[in-house]
Amino acid sequence: MPPPPPRRRAWGESADPTPVPAAPPELPEHQVPVDPWAGADTGGWELPSAELPALPPPPATLPYPAPPPTRPYSGPPAPAPLPHPMAPPAHPVSPPAHPVSPPAHPMAPPAHPVSPPVARPPVVAAPPGAPPPAPPKQRRSKRRGAPPPAAPPPGWQAPKGYMPVPVRRRRRWPWLLLLTLACCCGCPAYYGRPIWTQYPAHATLPPQVDDLSLREDSTSEQAARQLETEVRKAHWLAEDTFAGVYANPDGKRVTVFGGTGFRLDPEGDADGEIARLAGPYRLGEVETVDTGVRGRHERCAVGHTDGGDVVVCTSVDHGSIATAVFTRLSVQDSAALLARLRTRIVTNDQS
Repeated sequence: MPPPPPRRRAWGESADPTPVPAAPPELPEHQVPVDPWAGADTGGWELPSAELPALPPPPATLPYPAPPPTRPYSGPPAPAPLPHPMAPPAHPVSPPAHPVSPPAHPMAPPAHPVSPPVARPPVVAAPPGAPPPAPPKQRRSKRRGAPPPAAPPPGWQAPKGYMPVPVRRRRRWPWLLLLTLACCCGCPAYYGRPIWTQYPAHATLPPQVDDLSLREDSTSEQAARQLETEVRKAHWLAEDTFAGVYANPDGKRVTVFGGTGFRLDPEGDADGEIARLAGPYRLGEVETVDTGVRGRHERCAVGHTDGGDVVVCTSVDHGSIATAVFTRLSVQDSAALLARLRTRIVTNDQS
């Protein structure tokens, strides 16, 4: 009988002979146990053991309480049991309309190329004791507004007699803009009002003030011209100067002089005028007089001349300066009379 022909290789089968699979390793539980102390002399290892005291009896334990009786579960009915997987179907299965292709050969190449696996970054273990990583921060939306009103469902109709009421929208005032306008316009208006109400100013000597009359004799006119020259030297930025001598029939005499022009620091100019007149009139302690007018400052002091005691008062604001020398009057009466003289002599464009 001739030998059988060699078997032809199947499509995709390797030409190399298939190696014989190695025998599986023998499991440890199937091996014969080996005594490691076989043949060793272990006679001297027996040691006398000390007698240990007997253990005390265990403490009495209480029995567990009996569980309460359980009531039957009154839940929904159990679902119907599923048919057995091996049971024949209730209806015969019709054969497929198209024949099913046989499975591909295990060694056949794939129909579509397989993409190589994507390499993942290595995971680095955190050192012991390190804090856990913080969760990623979620970005919040910067727009914070009221949610839009819910729309009515489709097909909804208002009931009969329903009248929609318009919702008045709340007005949001720009408080920041109002505060900025108040700071930018209110502060300059508060501090600038005394300036534009007191400057520019003009001076004119009236012939009569209360019971005082302006003297026009040569001696009084010469004294007035000398005082006006001294005012021009002391206040060389003055726009206009004035000086005059007033008297009444009782012998009370008032010499007034000053000038007009813009003054940025009226309080400092009032102190400077009193200091300039302190030497010629030998003035004593200076008193501050409240004028009641914002931006106007007044100073008074008692002095001495060859004719007797006098009171020197000066009043300065942003548009003018007026100084007077009084005889036979107190400090309070002199300050009040200077206020009346100033009102008649100095006039402002806004008044």
